[in-house]
Amino acid sequence: MSVEAIGSAVVDSAPVGRSHVLRRLMRDKVAATATVVLALIVLGAIFAPLISPYDPYFTDLTIVMQPPSAEHWFGTDNTGRDILSRVIYGTRNTLMLGLVGVLIGGLFGGFLGILAAFYPRLDGWIMRLVDVMLAFPAILIGLAVAAIFGAGLAAVVIALVVATVPDVARVARGAAVGVMSQEFMEAGRAVGVSDTTLIWRYLTLNCISTIFVFLTLRFGQIILIGSALGFLGMGAQPPTAELGMMAAQGRDFLFMAPHIATIPSLAIFVIVLAANLLGDALRDVLDPRLQQ
Repeated sequence: MSVEAIGSAVVDSAPVGRSHVLRRLMRDKVAATATVVLALIVLGAIFAPLISPYDPYFTDLTIVMQPPSAEHWFGTDNTGRDILSRVIYGTRNTLMLGLVGVLIGGLFGGFLGILAAFYPRLDGWIMRLVDVMLAFPAILIGLAVAAIFGAGLAAVVIALVVATVPDVARVARGAAVGVMSQEFMEAGRAVGVSDTTLIWRYLTLNCISTIFVFLTLRFGQIILIGSALGFLGMGAQPPTAELGMMAAQGRDFLFMAPHIATIPSLAIFVIVLAANLLGDALRDVLDPRLQQ
């Protein structure tokens, strides 16, 4: 069997209708709504300087802790800063943390999982490393990193990456083990296809959809973990706007001005809910077992 024939086998083994994923996804009203909400949130974060009504770092002690009004839609905080502007900028930092954590953690985790499936001699070592990583909660990792390097966005990113790697490695390994049992993988070895080609062209590409769906589901959890670290003071430091840190700043005024803490918390809720709903819809669309 030639390499071209092996490639044809890979294509034939792919789930039918993959090119119509977006169309099937848009038929689901919940998924479509979640997609629109996430798109608007992302666009708002990208174009924050253009749509923010005020400077998020400008303080005005004459309008401290004002409730939502026509002038300040989300009210002002304890230093007179516009909460709407800070939520827009805070969403940018929160999304950045989640995206970087998911992408880097997914890259390393997927690499480890696929290597474990392809090389049985490495399987035991890699999975024991994954077990060790799972034993450390992300908050504990964040505390350790903050103690060594100091609190900040970098500490949160490291904690989120370490929290993402082991789960992705397990998912990638499970998907890769299924692909390894296919005939085209055995045929590739038989005709002398290099390990690099087999791993990338035939193994990794057949596992990408599974890893992508898991990362979409994981994104909401990473946002929650990053916000929790920010709430504990290990993330962005004042006056930087970040949703978790903003919620923490408002807890001291919860009874006098509840909007200072509740509005950033609601923003986190909306982001996580939309990400989870979209991830569930993508899983239903891309998982061939759920289409049968």
